[in-house]
Amino acid sequence: MNDYLVKSIIDGGNFRAYAVRSTGVVAEAQRRHDTWSASSAALGRTLTASLLLGTSLLKGQETMTVKVAGDGPAKGIVVDADANGIVKGYIIDPHVHLPLNEAGHIDVGGAVGHNGFLSVTKNLGLDQPYTGQVGLVSGEIGDDFTYYLAQSEQIPSAVGVSVFVENDNTIGVAGGFMIQVLPGADDQAISQLEQSLKDMPLVSQLLRDGKTPEDILTDLFGESRVNILEKVPVAFQCDCSKARFATDLSSLPAHELQAMIDEDHGAEAVCRFCGNRYKFSEADLAAIITEQQA
Repeated sequence: MNDYLVKSIIDGGNFRAYAVRSTGVVAEAQRRHDTWSASSAALGRTLTASLLLGTSLLKGQETMTVKVAGDGPAKGIVVDADANGIVKGYIIDPHVHLPLNEAGHIDVGGAVGHNGFLSVTKNLGLDQPYTGQVGLVSGEIGDDFTYYLAQSEQIPSAVGVSVFVENDNTIGVAGGFMIQVLPGADDQAISQLEQSLKDMPLVSQLLRDGKTPEDILTDLFGESRVNILEKVPVAFQCDCSKARFATDLSSLPAHELQAMIDEDHGAEAVCRFCGNRYKFSEADLAAIITEQQA
């Protein structure tokens, strides 16, 4: 099944609710970065939460960069997302595997660490990007995005993200939800939501049971309360290219480029977000030097 995200309004205005199936997104990231279980879950949760955040906070051609930096062995995660369901990202140490936590789940908090920060930099087409940053709450990612929304965006929210990793490190399922409390929301509806969230199984379990993003929302609220507004395809997609890396190389001094020619007989650039490799021959580098001197 293809990955997609649904946007909805609950009760005509108590909540704004989103749910996403991101299995293919996370599987593509796992394949490209060769992540092990704890790294797969940490990166997958961050990719999923960034999809939810990007499609809710951004519009048009706006983009954002999410950074999770903790004191755990994963060392850090960087994700780029836009308003249209496109995401890319990487984890600094992809080869983290830890014993299961006390709840019997992958120890994402142990991989990320409990001390550090979550930052979101939004590129809104203004002179300067806007960055909001909060300390990590647990390193489990969902809690940390919930805290970010409350503190930096002043939006009371609940974020749940989940990744099921198979024994061979491939991705079984991945997905998540985000509920935003709207101004004037009914107190009883909020209390009811809090109880529903406590009773809710992991999103990964719901997806393994065949539930769709729409089903996740109707399970939480009841079908009559959910008004689906939009369905958005989501994908892991990188915009890197040889031309873009050539532009980066052109910013280097000519003597450094000449050293690459003399000593290495060329150069190779590797995209951190997707792992694509771009080779630059001696002739390619010589052409860049010629352009610099033109």
